[in-house]
Amino acid sequence: MGPWHKLDYMLLTITTTHSPATDLGYLLHKNPARAQSFELAFGQAPVFYPEATEDRCTAALLLDVDPVALVRSRKSGPESFALEQYVNERPYVASSFMSKAISRVFGTAMGGRCSGKLELADMEIPLVAKLSVIPCRGGEDLLRRLFEPLGYSVSAE
Repeated sequence: MGPWHKLDYMLLTITTTHSPATDLGYLLHKNPARAQSFELAFGQAPVFYPEATEDRCTAALLLDVDPVALVRSRKSGPESFALEQYVNERPYVASSFMSKAISRVFGTAMGGRCSGKLELADMEIPLVAKLSVIPCRGGEDLLRRLFEPLGYSVSAE
């Protein structure tokens, strides 16, 4: 990847080994047996399960930022030049878009609600969340200071 690489995709995976692991579908309000896609103002957010067994289950949220949708949703003023709408940094800052996608797609789960299996929302279950391709200006040290006091283990490359 060179300096001109544009970030249009981000991937969040959430994995559990809780038994039965497919209970993750109840927690996230997304059925492991079918893929779903959510339309956002800036692109699409498909959710799918690359692995869903009784022993291990992984939910994946793929953020697909659409630069054309970003251009179409922007308002240009009289002082803007003709190509300005196509020259923007928005696809490079996909981390804020991922935050919005997580809120939209997993909002019910983040609110601690779990229809169908109410006791799951109150249980401690092992979860591993991985977020691919997200910038962090403070580096690994900042990530550790933010998440380790909350009980998370952090690894960054």
